[in-house]
Amino acid sequence: MVRGYNTFKQFQDSGEGIATNVLANRLRRLRATGIILAEPDECDARRLNYRLTEKGIDLAPVVLELLLWAAKHEQTGAPPELTARMAQNRKQVIADVRRRWEQRDRTPFLRPFDQAQAELTRTYREKRNQHKHK
Repeated sequence: MVRGYNTFKQFQDSGEGIATNVLANRLRRLRATGIILAEPDECDARRLNYRLTEKGIDLAPVVLELLLWAAKHEQTGAPPELTARMAQNRKQVIADVRRRWEQRDRTPFLRPFDQAQAELTRTYREKRNQHKHK
């Protein structure tokens, strides 16, 4: 959901390779435990949009720590610059995630890592060039 996915199809097409029956079961279990809820889409009531509940958003600090741990110990594809910035600004990251949730902002918090990496590289180069010209 931090990547902006909120429908079954978006989760299915996310590249995770989860079988449809497994995805359906996981979404059902997350709903049953009160971590997510499903709301009918405004344009197509047959389609459900999944959203974190307050119980679900309260897991944000735990999920952030798991993401940072995995990036440190496993090959995740997460850009090191991104995870370092998140690690240094944990409180701000959590505050931003919660604000987006409260405002129902569907802007992805994390873009696919290749896009994030390209943006970080561009920003790094721009800053480096600014320092060279001073």
